[in-house]
Parts: sequence; C-alpha cells; structure tokens
Amino acid sequence: MKLSATVLDQYHLPELDADALLEEAVRQDEHVFVVLDDDPTGVQCVHDINVYTEWSYETMKQAMENEKLFFLLTNSRAMSAEQTTAIHKQIAETVSKAAKELNKKYLFVSRSDSTLRGHYPLETDLLSQQLINDYGKVDGEVLFPFFKEGGRLTIDDVHYIRYGEELIPCGESEFAKDDTFGYRSSDLKEYIEEKTDGAYRKEDVMRFSLEELRKADLDQLTDKIMEASDGRKIIVNAIDYIDVKIFCIALFKALKQGKIFIFRCAGSLVKCLDAVSDRGLLKKEEMLLPGNRNGGLVAVGSHTDKTTRQLNKLLEKEKVTAIAFRSSVVSRSKEELAQELERCLSLEEEAIEAGQTAVVYTEREVIHLPGEDKEEALARSVAISEAFLRLVKDLKVKPSFVLAKGGITSSDIGVKALGVKKALVLGQIRPGVPVWKTSKDSRFPDIPYIIFPGNVGDDDTLKEAVEILTGGN
Repeated sequence: MKLSATVLDQYHLPELDADALLEEAVRQDEHVFVVLDDDPTGVQCVHDINVYTEWSYETMKQAMENEKLFFLLTNSRAMSAEQTTAIHKQIAETVSKAAKELNKKYLFVSRSDSTLRGHYPLETDLLSQQLINDYGKVDGEVLFPFFKEGGRLTIDDVHYIRYGEELIPCGESEFAKDDTFGYRSSDLKEYIEEKTDGAYRKEDVMRFSLEELRKADLDQLTDKIMEASDGRKIIVNAIDYIDVKIFCIALFKALKQGKIFIFRCAGSLVKCLDAVSDRGLLKKEEMLLPGNRNGGLVAVGSHTDKTTRQLNKLLEKEKVTAIAFRSSVVSRSKEELAQELERCLSLEEEAIEAGQTAVVYTEREVIHLPGEDKEEALARSVAISEAFLRLVKDLKVKPSFVLAKGGITSSDIGVKALGVKKALVLGQIRPGVPVWKTSKDSRFPDIPYIIFPGNVGDDDTLKEAVEILTGGN
C-alpha cells in the first residue's frame, strides 16, 4: 500500500548525542570492515575512503593494516551465480589469510542495491561460511537497505521508495520487475522468506522497529542484539540517519562482547559503521584538473525509466552532443559492430575536442529474446556492456571528466576502460552520486569519475550534475 510522505513527520527525534556516541564506539571497535560492493555505487554516502578493484594478498594485507573500512568492487551483480560464488570464495579466503597474519579482527559487509536486487542470499551465505571457519559462528545477518540519499525507507518492516510526496512499496516498483533479480515482497521479513525459498521463515526474523529505535534505550537495544544466534536474520526499520546511528551504537556494544555479524545493506549503514562525517556536495573546482579545456564524456547504459527521463533532460542542454550507440548490433556481425564503434568514437572525440559534453547512450528499448532464461539475459547484457565500454577505452582524447550512468556500465568503465585499481572517493556531486579520483596509473589520470546509479535522483539530477562539472555550459 502506498503511503503519504507526511507519515514521516510522526516520528520524533530522541534526545541523545548520537554522533559523539557513535564516533566513540567506532574508535573503540577493533574490527576492520571489508565491504564487498556488487557495483560501484556503494560509495555514494562516504568520502575519503578507498575503493579497490583487485584483491591480491598484498593489496588486502596493506588495506587491512592501514584502514578501518574499505571497499572491494566485485561487480557481482553483473555476474552469474557461479562466477559470484568463485569470486566471493577467493576474496573471503584472501581476507582471512591477511587477517590472521596481521592478527586483525574483521567482518564482512555485503553492500548491494537499495532496491533489493542482487545475489542474495548467495553472497552472504558464502561470506558467512568464512566467518564461521575463522570465528566458529555467525550470530546474525543484518538486512539494512535504508538509503536516505536515494529515498529508500523502511517503515513497519516494509521497504519503500520515495517518489516526491509518495512512498511506494519496493515490490510494486520497476526495480522489482528486474529480469535477473526480480522479487514480489516489500515486507523485508517476507522478502527473506521469498529469497531463501522458504528455508528461512518470516516468523523467525528479528526486527527493530522505529518506535524502539527512537526510544533510544541503548542497553535494551544491545540486550536484544545479544539474543541473536545461529545466523539469525535481523531487519532494521529506518527513515533517517538517526535510526542507523542508534542501531550501530548498540551493535558496537554487542561486538565488544564477542558477537559476530554479517551485513547486507545499502550505502547508509556503511557510512555509520565508520562514523564517516557529513560533507557538502562537491564543487567544480574540487573535482576538475585546471588547464584541461576539453569537454567531458557521459556514458549512459542503464535502461530504467528514470534514467531515460534524466537522459532526455540532459540532451535538452546546449553544448551537449547526443550519440546513440546502436547496441542491438552486438547480436549481429563483428563488421557491423566495428563500424558502429568507429562512428561513435569519431563523434565523441570531435565533441570533446570542441569543448562539448559528449553523451553516448545505448538504445533505450530493452531487448527480450524468445526462450532466453535469466542467465542468458544477463550474459547478453554483459556483452553489450563490454562493447559499450570500448567507447571509453578506445578514446584518443582526454576528457575533462567521465560520468557513467548505471551499475554495470560504471563498473566496466571504471575497471576495464579506465583501468582504475585503487581510487579515492572524493564525495558526492549530487545526493547519492559518488565521485572517484582516478589513479595515476589509470587511462586518464586524476580526472573525476562520476558514478551515477540508475535508480538515483529526479528527472533533472543528471543534467544538474553535468552543469556543475561544466560551470552551467
């Protein structure tokens, strides 16, 4: 059932200094949080945090020795279940080995989509097994999809997506109809039962309501968390960061007493697990290198209705060159694909050298082939993405910025096209839209790489981001 956003006004703020309490709890905590991100959008709430796109033993050892929390970009939402299994086992074993050598405690965070798409519960099951191997147990699995910046809220256990002044149950959204990761349930208890094929019953889920979180009885909340055992599923209601912070303060008290948890969440919980401070939205001069007079590049791969509306708004701007990549040629001949790539690259380079913003985008119509199953549809989507990324990888001029729209698109461009192995998250250009600073050894060093999720913002947000980068031009 849809709700009016006015329902949010009925919850009063508790009287406690949550920020100070959380910062102290994080300082005292001894764990390293290893965040496995199934696409590059998970850093959309943090700043001055490192993202790694490879996880060799030496890299993991260095990261765990020097950082409280860091991200590993797995891009597993673009993978098959078999590929996801292999990569999670590899990462888990490598992290475990590094932790033992350094004598470090660690916990896994599985950061995924705030609209509940992804390889769940496969990924948390795999990571939990490694924790059991190392600690002998996992007391609970916390499902926490709240993401304020994207308007993802959980009330009375139902996860909502905010559209203006309406709250829509996520199971009724376009995201729930995802070809690969679709689902029916908006109630998180029922979602768990659905995704585990009934192996875990909704009646057995532990829940934290808004009422008990806003009561802010930290001892009572800690006692309740301490009751979790044997991998109990836990869901947390939240409509603002105060709810996340209060839960985390109690959580850290439980961790201090030896409890072991794994987390499946969106970006907001990650921010609070490291008490990352708030910072304002990034300005042009904080992102762009001085002296580069070239235009930027925007690459749009996401097919959601929201993305298409945002793209159309962007294309209304002056000094924008629209370049439609005919992605359907991927299923045809290699010669036709080569011609299409050459055509698009030529138009991109011409626009960028002229100081224009080149906007290249895939066909807006999602192709459904008869008889194609979910794995085949995902594989075809990846093939299109691999062709599309060549429109960045084969570019011969250095753009002043690169902005990628969509999860699979932004991961492929960041890792395969730009060659980023480690990036610093500068912050956000718009709420929920993170910016990396590309590494010195990447294809285009030290430029801002803007990762624009397919499901974030309103119709004007993409246009606004480009206007910030171009000074309104």
